[in-house]
Amino acid sequence: MSAGEGSKSFVDAVGKGERGFVVKNSVFLPFHFELISIWAGKEMSLLAAPELMVDFCDAPDIGVREGRSYTNLVFRKWKNIQHELGHHKGHIVIHAAEKGADLFDKANLHYIRISFRDDRKELQFELIDNPFEL
Repeated sequence: MSAGEGSKSFVDAVGKGERGFVVKNSVFLPFHFELISIWAGKEMSLLAAPELMVDFCDAPDIGVREGRSYTNLVFRKWKNIQHELGHHKGHIVIHAAEKGADLFDKANLHYIRISFRDDRKELQFELIDNPFEL
């Protein structure tokens, strides 16, 4: 299913290699989505497990704001998410569907990995099959 009217498709944005950016504890994504859950944390290892966030209604840990052509996620637990997850130290994984898509159709559900690279404030995106096989 395509993105809802006025929405920006994440499948299209990822396929075109669009980039997002980070400012302090806030990430800006160049697309919209129907959010199911978010994992945030250090790169996977035998000792590290990502933090799963699923309740976004007045959540104290994360804020979600949608603009006309972007989505902004604010991670309130961190003062500087680039410092915490940059230099390949970690990532964010979003479990989502395209805006307006049927959440009950598994074909519409995707995992989007958000990577923090180098010292740049740019974010890279990729669609992945399983967030536990990174």
